[in-house]
Amino acid sequence: MPVELDKKDLAKYPFLKEAQKLVGESGYSIDSLIGKKSFIVKKGAERVEKAIKFDYNFDDVRLDMAEWEILSYAFARILISCLSERNLIGRLCRYESERASFFLQAEVPDKKNYIASVVGLNPDENRIPVIDYIGLCTALHDSKWRLINRDVGSGFVKIDKSEYDELIKERIRTMLEDQLPLKVGEEICVMLKSLTDELSAGYQEMLLEQFGEVDEDSFPPCMKAIINAVTEGTNIPHTARFSLTAFMHVIGMDSTQIVEVYTRAPDFDVEKTMYQVEHISGSGGTEYTPPSCPTMKTYGLCVNRDSYCKNISHPLSYYRARKKALKNSPAYNEEKPQSSQNKEENS
Repeated sequence: MPVELDKKDLAKYPFLKEAQKLVGESGYSIDSLIGKKSFIVKKGAERVEKAIKFDYNFDDVRLDMAEWEILSYAFARILISCLSERNLIGRLCRYESERASFFLQAEVPDKKNYIASVVGLNPDENRIPVIDYIGLCTALHDSKWRLINRDVGSGFVKIDKSEYDELIKERIRTMLEDQLPLKVGEEICVMLKSLTDELSAGYQEMLLEQFGEVDEDSFPPCMKAIINAVTEGTNIPHTARFSLTAFMHVIGMDSTQIVEVYTRAPDFDVEKTMYQVEHISGSGGTEYTPPSCPTMKTYGLCVNRDSYCKNISHPLSYYRARKKALKNSPAYNEEKPQSSQNKEENS
């Protein structure tokens, strides 16, 4: 028996084709919504803003205003397409996948299975073809998802039922990224320019608040060790390259600055390195973040631990804490104006 979805269901999962059909039949025009600066426009911008800030609190979702929720999703996709920045597109897709996952936790089994089937998964199965698994888990960096740690046989990877929620969420994210950016007319983006400029400025401000000027003195020991290895001409494994590149990207270094770190590597190839750096930095549609401390330990990259490491679970948390402490140090502040040649935050 087919699953029946009402408007509240479509508000929870606005990426479904049934929701897209409702948008087409809504009778609203983009021009009229922009001109009136409607609630839908504001709600769409709010979705993008929450995505930028990694604000995954969904308690304020108005399912009693289902049509507006669905239309705001459509409008958020228009806004992010006008911004046309892969990092921001990645954030919106992650926000929407987290949002869908939030509602799926309490969903009735038949509707949950329907959502899973739409994205190409079947929770009733306890295995996934290896080729599908590899494509699905590329961005999942927890060591439990590594193929070497899985039960593989006859071309399939065994999956526990408890793992399907995370796989569904990841599949929704990648599916949405494949759909963006939309082909939005230039005239629409011009009409939205003041709003997209405001969102872009908010993104840059958030980066500055989080990390400010890049400060290598505040790098965690693991990242310093990788840089030292590169500088000394030591070949480093892919996991080290990925971890360092993702770390440097997130704290605000641009691709050229990151590539410069690798110029002393014995196997340095500018085109290959630039491609790898830009891919990790989000050009391929996914904005990667550096692995957590437990994962760094699994990779054998957690070295030279210091007092800050004791209560830290992520290299980015170390960087923030160390930078804050150094900023508040009188001796450091006296030396900084004369000795600092750190590159400015990418803006």
